[in-house]
Amino acid sequence: MEFGVHFVNSTYPEPDRAVEFCRAAERVGFSFAVTIEHVVMPTDYTSTYPYSPSGRLPGDLTLSLPDPLVWMTHVAARTERLRFMTGVLILPQRNPLVLAKQLATMDFMSGGRIELGIGVGWLEEEFDALGIPFARRGKRTDEYVEAMRALWAKDDADYAGEFVNFKGMSCNPKPVQDPLPIIVGGHSEFAARRAGRLGNGYFPATGWAGDIKPLLAMVREEADKHGRDPDQIQITTGLDPEDMVGSAQRMAELGATRVVVPSTPFSKDMAGSLERFAAEVIAPVQESLGR
Repeated sequence: MEFGVHFVNSTYPEPDRAVEFCRAAERVGFSFAVTIEHVVMPTDYTSTYPYSPSGRLPGDLTLSLPDPLVWMTHVAARTERLRFMTGVLILPQRNPLVLAKQLATMDFMSGGRIELGIGVGWLEEEFDALGIPFARRGKRTDEYVEAMRALWAKDDADYAGEFVNFKGMSCNPKPVQDPLPIIVGGHSEFAARRAGRLGNGYFPATGWAGDIKPLLAMVREEADKHGRDPDQIQITTGLDPEDMVGSAQRMAELGATRVVVPSTPFSKDMAGSLERFAAEVIAPVQESLGR
């Protein structure tokens, strides 16, 4: 079982503090760090945030939220083993060719430590501000994944779709990882089926309190339908804050191989709190699972 920390770029937006935290997390046994994103935040919105009973995002408009790719690049350059994952990048808001270049370069420069966690987005007002259609964003997401993989797979690449078209294009350097992991995030049936169809992993939302068993079954069903090995789709989940050791064991029984915890509780007494978590949670879980 691997342990990760979530919301790191919003908890630690300052460059030196971000490096300090990630080095400490790496040192005590965390394997990966997860970033979040919004390009812009509207002052007023009617879209419903799906991970809060209020339907509103926590925090306020003054929250410092560095671009996840820039933040990850900075911290990856100052760490050695820690992996970095977007959780999630709103894929239909990005140009897939530009993003393919950015991610491949990041993976190349970090020695293969980058993972792309993707979502289709929920904040329609943000799409409107960016001039990107909110409708059919799921189909756009699928094509963007396929187009990026085409560029990463070989030179002189072609792709023909509804939203992306190119012929005879090369994008270098290629990622160190083959494949560069794409993890589908979200608690919807659409997300679960997208993970089974296209993803290297699946990440049900950490703020969602529902039963993940039906979603994991959908992932496996969709993978089988498309001739993919369901066991090759890595499952990442959150933990019950009231019973982290027990919930990690339960998640392992469901097939999860990675779990994430919020980074905010470690913001005070950083080194001490991380060391205590490693001793009280990471070590007992690893011992109980025989790893």
